[in-house]
Amino acid sequence: MVSGRRRSVIFFTVFGICLVAIAVALNVGWVVISWRRGVLAVFGLIFFLVIIAGMVLNTIFLVREIRRNEQHDSFINAVTHELKTPVASIRLYLQTLLTRELDEAKRQEFYKVMLEDSDRLLNTIEQVLRAGSTQSHFRRIAQLRVDLSEIAGECITLARTRFHLGEDALVYDERTTGPAVVIGDADELKAAIWNLIDNAVKYSAPDPRVTISVEETADRSRYALKVRDRGAGISPHELKRVFRRFYRIHGMSVRAKGSGLGLFIVRSVAKRHGGKAYAESEGSGRGSTFTLLLPRAPEPV
Repeated sequence: MVSGRRRSVIFFTVFGICLVAIAVALNVGWVVISWRRGVLAVFGLIFFLVIIAGMVLNTIFLVREIRRNEQHDSFINAVTHELKTPVASIRLYLQTLLTRELDEAKRQEFYKVMLEDSDRLLNTIEQVLRAGSTQSHFRRIAQLRVDLSEIAGECITLARTRFHLGEDALVYDERTTGPAVVIGDADELKAAIWNLIDNAVKYSAPDPRVTISVEETADRSRYALKVRDRGAGISPHELKRVFRRFYRIHGMSVRAKGSGLGLFIVRSVAKRHGGKAYAESEGSGRGSTFTLLLPRAPEPV
C-alpha cells in the first residue's frame, strides 16, 4: 500500500512538471514561430485544455491525499490511545501489587481489571492485523458450513460479559425457521458480527439498547443479519463513508473510542463471502441499522 501511494505521488509530480514544461514550450514556440498563427492557435487550444484537465486531476489527487493523511493521523492517534491506555493501566495495577500489601479480595479485583485491559489490548491488535488480512487477495478463506445464528449468540454472550451488560441491553430476535447456514470462514464471520455489535454498543452508550436478528430475504437466497441500535445515528451523507478504512463519524470520535477499522472489516468480510454490508439511519440521534447480507448455503446433497 505504501509503495503504491509512493508511485502515485511520483506519477502526479512528474505529470505536473510535464504540464509546466508544455506551458513553457508553448509560450516559447508562440514567440519563435508566431507567423504560423493558425496552427499555433489550434495546438494552443488543445494544450490549454490538456493543462486545465491535468491541473484539475492533480488538485483532486492532492485533496484525496490530504484527506487520507488526516484519516491516517486520526487512526494513529486512536490506535495509540487504544494501546497506551490498557498498558498504562496494567502497569499501574502491577506496581500497586508489588509495592503494597493487599487483601485477597482486592488482589482478585486487580487481576480482573488487568485481564480486561489485556483483552482490550489484544482486541486492538487483532483489529489491525485482520484489517490487513481481509484486504489481501492472496489469502484464501475456509469454505465451511457456518450457522450465523450460532455465531451471533456467541458474540452477544461475549459482548454482555465484556461490556457488563444486562439481558435487556442486547436482545436476539430469531426470525428463521431453522439454522441460518452460509458458506465461509467462521473466524472472519465472527469478527464481522462482533464488530457490528461492538460498534452499536459503543455508539449507544451509556444506555445501549441493541437488537440483533437473523432473517431470510424475500427470495430465500440470502440471510440478513441486522444490528439495530437507538444510539447516535448517522447523517445521510455518511452512510456509505462509515465503511471506509480509518473513517470516524464526524463529531463522534471523542465520545466513542476505536481504531476506525471495525466497519471496514465488516465490509471486507462481506465481499470475500459474496455478500455485502450497508447501513441505514433516519439521521443523527435517531439510531441506526447495520445489515450483513450473505448468500444462503446450498442444501447438502
